[in-house]
Amino acid sequence: MSILIGKDTRIIVQGITGRDGSFHALSMREYGSQVVGGVTPGKGGQEVEGIPVFDTVAQAVEKTRADCTVIFVPARFASAALHEAADARIPLVICITEGIPVLEMIENTHYLASRGCRLIGPNCPGLITPGESKAGIMPGRIHRQGDVGVISRSGTLTYEVVWALTRAGLGQSTCIGVGGDPVIGTGFVELLRLFEEDPDTAGVVLIGEIGGEDEERAAEYIHRSMHKPVAAFISGLTAPPEKRMGHAGAIVSGGRGTADAKVKALRAVSVPVAERPDEIPALLAARLTRKVGGSK
Repeated sequence: MSILIGKDTRIIVQGITGRDGSFHALSMREYGSQVVGGVTPGKGGQEVEGIPVFDTVAQAVEKTRADCTVIFVPARFASAALHEAADARIPLVICITEGIPVLEMIENTHYLASRGCRLIGPNCPGLITPGESKAGIMPGRIHRQGDVGVISRSGTLTYEVVWALTRAGLGQSTCIGVGGDPVIGTGFVELLRLFEEDPDTAGVVLIGEIGGEDEERAAEYIHRSMHKPVAAFISGLTAPPEKRMGHAGAIVSGGRGTADAKVKALRAVSVPVAERPDEIPALLAARLTRKVGGSK
């Protein structure tokens, strides 16, 4: 079982004829994903190693019945690509592109939501349901099928934690990189809800970082509505205040969004928070054992 994507997901790639788009489209197909087409304006009728290319998203959806798109276009074209995907009513839109202006993303998120589209990203690695499908740039070889959901704001930390889980024998149901920008589509709370409702996800790992208040809101949701065990890691404990650290959203200002505040919020609702990523498997395994034993 999985959330958002599975073996039947039909994927198109916007920007498929570019360097990154073509490389990752073929990587997704090699993993087993159904990559049914791609879009590059002006290059309709071409192919990328057997994957048909269309001029517009509407044409691609009409011909392929795609229900997911992965966007690999430069930042200056990304808003147009997002609007085109929304106009085609694609249910799941994954935007890998980084560097999209914040004001544009505020409008983009409203535009996609108004057309019933779920957005993952931007500035994200995408998502993967191990053994079934991946949509994005996550390395498939480190994943293993299982029942642990993973939600992360950091791409590379996702890979580190997933590899630690896999080595510990804890496979994953679905792993999702939500993106590190100040304005993103789907956040922690909504994904926690989906994992809570997924009968084949037994527990969840949440990977956060400094900046924003998503982790604090996640803590509130976990306390109020989550019955499955959650373990967490928050990066940036040593980050200096008022400094931007890596991701566009990873900035602490006015005493809000600190790693310490996020850790305290999660621990206050009995979510164990690892000091190092490699501690997560043991923390989650202990909670899963307690859950089997009958306590939350």
